[in-house]
Amino acid sequence: MFQTAILASGSRGNSILIRTSSTKILLDAGLSGRRISETIRNIGLEEKKINALIVSHEHNDHVGGAGIACRKYRIPLFITEPTYKLVETRLGRLISGVEFFHSGEQFTIGDIIITPFSSSHDVVDGCNFTFEKVGDRSRKLAVATDLGFSSRLLVTKLRNASTIILESNHDDEMLLRGPYPFLLKQRVKSRHGHLSNEQAVAVISQIIHPGLKNLVLAHLSEQNNTPEIARRVMESYLKEINYELNLFISLQNEPTPILDI
Repeated sequence: MFQTAILASGSRGNSILIRTSSTKILLDAGLSGRRISETIRNIGLEEKKINALIVSHEHNDHVGGAGIACRKYRIPLFITEPTYKLVETRLGRLISGVEFFHSGEQFTIGDIIITPFSSSHDVVDGCNFTFEKVGDRSRKLAVATDLGFSSRLLVTKLRNASTIILESNHDDEMLLRGPYPFLLKQRVKSRHGHLSNEQAVAVISQIIHPGLKNLVLAHLSEQNNTPEIARRVMESYLKEINYELNLFISLQNEPTPILDI
């Protein structure tokens, strides 16, 4: 068993569950502790057997519920030291401790191998990740959200992934005509902001391969995108190259199905 489900994705809270038969990890906890528990139960999983929480960066939609989750499940927090220094007072007392990881240095939790790599976002030490199962290198989950552009590092890390969770944050036209102040629009479109639907297509076009079976579009803006537009843009590209895969859209208030990585 090697599976994942996005519990929630968007500017109001993010959390992803990755599991094998013996290990369960949460990536980010930008939701309340109550909502994390309810969502895990609603997709039919046992919440009390979570082993660890990994935090990608310091923005509240990724770390807001981290302290509560760590205390509730009595699990350690895995985080970079620069990020921890920024959020320490928000976390409160962590009864199961803190483990520091470093971008570019692989580490293992249970039988899951985690490889963090730098993301181009306006944070102190943000990371994206790949996840592999010990003894099964034929499957790989790649998670790439909160990034402003497609770097060579990103493309390299996403290659050969069997399941990809990729940011498809905004539609350029909706952002341009939308309610955001000018400076916020510039921030979203910058190299330290968020990927657009078209940029998500550009990423996939560089790493598409026969083993890619699941693609989840994530971190959609509720003001500057719609699930329908994000899906249409990606489906148009996949149809153009005659490639079939399982395409999912992750939402703010509804979890994805449990996916076999």
